[in-house]
Amino acid sequence: MEEMMPTRIFVVDDEQVIADTLSAILRGAGYDAVAFYDAETALASCQHERPDFVITDVSMPGMNGIEMAVQIRNRFPECGCGILLFSGHSGTSDLLETANKKGYVFELLTKPIHPKDLLAKLESAIRRPVESDRYLSDSDAMAV
Repeated sequence: MEEMMPTRIFVVDDEQVIADTLSAILRGAGYDAVAFYDAETALASCQHERPDFVITDVSMPGMNGIEMAVQIRNRFPECGCGILLFSGHSGTSDLLETANKKGYVFELLTKPIHPKDLLAKLESAIRRPVESDRYLSDSDAMAV
């Protein structure tokens, strides 16, 4: 049986225009996208409404996108939520390396990203068998 395309995507970026624009692009492509402007609010929303996918900026005040991604993996391992990180800051590679050392491997895209490239990356990640994420241990968790 062919898996269904995820419908609920959380877009998290402290730059509201970016979060709103990406959400609008995703809605235009048929996804049910919701914009959040900080990681804490997005993470709290996961308690009530599990996203199928999270697209998040890394560099944000308060909790950064990598910390949020790790929290999602730890708090909601059953949801199989895909995670895509993006950043326009060169310093994020250090944060990503720290996460990698703890066993969390995430793909990082650089800002700015063309909407067509983002949609292609998202569609490619969605096509992966859902089972491959569900049975990974936290140390093997691979976003996107």
